[in-house]
Amino acid sequence: MLIDAHHHLWDVSKGYAWLDDPALAPLRRSFSVTDLRAELSANGVDYTILVEAGRCAPAEVEEFLNIAGGTPEIAAVVGWCDVTSPRLPSSPLLVGARDQIQGQPDPDFLARQDVHSGLRTLAERGLVFDLVIRPDQLPAAAAAARAIPELTFVLDHLGKPPLRSGDLGPWRSALERLALQPNVYAKLSGLVTEAAWDSWTVADLVPPVDAALGLFGADRLMFGSDWPVCLLAASYRDVKASVDETLAQLSAAEREQIFSGTAIRAYGLSGLLGAAGSP
Repeated sequence: MLIDAHHHLWDVSKGYAWLDDPALAPLRRSFSVTDLRAELSANGVDYTILVEAGRCAPAEVEEFLNIAGGTPEIAAVVGWCDVTSPRLPSSPLLVGARDQIQGQPDPDFLARQDVHSGLRTLAERGLVFDLVIRPDQLPAAAAAARAIPELTFVLDHLGKPPLRSGDLGPWRSALERLALQPNVYAKLSGLVTEAAWDSWTVADLVPPVDAALGLFGADRLMFGSDWPVCLLAASYRDVKASVDETLAQLSAAEREQIFSGTAIRAYGLSGLLGAAGSP
């Protein structure tokens, strides 16, 4: 089984302001389930997790749950919420929440008491919290994970290591503190867009992946394509192939964890996969 634990869909007519950035012109179109299915079929992916796409609107959560309900390949949804006051619908397909913390100028945003209160509400709901954060926000994330051990956190895109500058030291030190918290998992996702879009190589990705393997281990890491955002730098196929290559030294059991087992445990997907059946 192969699970893509991180991808997006969007309908540009619904309003995604972040796509107005001129550099993101290749993404300024709608990406549908039909587009997704073509990629999954071509790359042997069985199931996915659909993650909020930066619209930051409750309506998107409902739309994504409706899409997932009619798409067996989409096992679950991580929906948007305002983490200071999380309000989310009840659905067995909703397994997690995410807020656009990376857009908060305060590196210590996750240390705020109103944020901790919201995170505890998510824990009470049995939801996972996805962390989309910058490297300077990693220390506050570690503190939040330590303060709220009952909540499962999943770090998206390994906390965005600064691959273009190549100065990974501060990022790795901060990641180490986060990895010390046993309630934190991480995604091998979004790395190609942190590298130079037009000239990255697999060798550029090896240092952050090796760091993550050493700090989290295969049983707390999961694969995510970050499609279609990845298209700024690589095709779906190239992203999957690059992750495969960086993990070539691992055993079959370790690779199985990264490509399915970890996501199943972290997001509690077992029952959902059984209900969905084979796509």
